Amino acid sequence: MDIISRPAATRPVAFTTDGGVGVRAAIGLIVLASDQTIEHEYRMMLTLPGVAVYESRIWNDATITPETLRAMDGGIAEAARLILPGMKLDVVGFGCTSATMVLGEAQVGARIHEARPGVAVTTPVTAAFAAFRALRAQRIAVLTPYAPAVNEGIRAYIEAAGFSVCAMASFNEPDDRIVARISEASIADAAASLVAGSGAQALFVSCTSLRLVEQIAALEARIGIPATSSNHAMGWHSLRLAGVADRLRFGRLFTLAPD
Repeated sequence: MDIISRPAATRPVAFTTDGGVGVRAAIGLIVLASDQTIEHEYRMMLTLPGVAVYESRIWNDATITPETLRAMDGGIAEAARLILPGMKLDVVGFGCTSATMVLGEAQVGARIHEARPGVAVTTPVTAAFAAFRALRAQRIAVLTPYAPAVNEGIRAYIEAAGFSVCAMASFNEPDDRIVARISEASIADAAASLVAGSGAQALFVSCTSLRLVEQIAALEARIGIPATSSNHAMGWHSLRLAGVADRLRFGRLFTLAPD
């Protein structure tokens, strides 16, 4: 006679809960659909016990123009809403430098607050300005990948905030997919050429697709002034807004608190 085995009854077991992987800080990050860089650099900077990064993506046209940047306005709130719905976040960062300058920091913050009322908000621009203040830097050399129409808006926005753009250079590449593949050597060489003789007190590499974090210390040693980038500044600012004050190995900025 065949013996038919019966599964054992599922036995309930007790459990406890803790603060989860983001017990020190839960940081939300809105990433452009075309961005290949920001998540990679955030994983390097924010790999700390108890610090977690949760991401969503927002649709964007890979060709960066003032018009395509403005088109992101309607998607920001929904992108923020998709990050851990109903759960607490300490900070939400919006990962586009040029769109922030086209739309304005206040508008980006308002869109995020539609979905996450009261959350601390940062952008690459907000973070860069906080970085300049922490570094006591007024004269800024700015390196971008953007086409001329975007570059002029970048210069105007930075100077309207009270900083001086004493030198500016661009790779003049409008396609975000190509920008992400500009070599770190090209970025370092362009930065060194830009700051030479400029009187700059800090370098800002603008665009979340450009890679700087892995070479930040070496670049600072080469050019003799502090350097930051869209991702670098926003990673630092996200940690500081969340109350994480650890001094890390990513250049001078990561030894400082916001001013």
